[in-house]
Amino acid sequence: MAQELGIAPSTCLERIRSLRRSGILTGFHAEADLAAIGRGLQAVIAVRVRPPTREVIEAFETFLEGMPQVISIFVLTRNDDFLVHLAVRDTDHLHAVVLDKLTKPPELADVRTSVVYGHRRKKVIGPT
Repeated sequence: MAQELGIAPSTCLERIRSLRRSGILTGFHAEADLAAIGRGLQAVIAVRVRPPTREVIEAFETFLEGMPQVISIFVLTRNDDFLVHLAVRDTDHLHAVVLDKLTKPPELADVRTSVVYGHRRKKVIGPT
């Protein structure tokens, strides 16, 4: 990282430590090739729950966190309560996860599934 930034390794290490101490950097992660681990199909699912109370929203979020296919969860305002990003083997697996797992909770009101053709994540967050 220091070489990429054109600074001394000791300077880079101190900057990283400072960012961690201040709470700006909260952790580090490894990124897996989903296709290589047999989960090459991604989908984003818009979900509505009813009634939209704090208890229902929090319970459903906990339910989603327990699903191994779920990569990330976004809690929203307006029409949908959640956007759920998941990765599965194929369309049959996606169909099974949606029908057999996701629709189990009685508070689920609506599900709309979109298959992801491609996914990119920014590796660097620049200044505003």
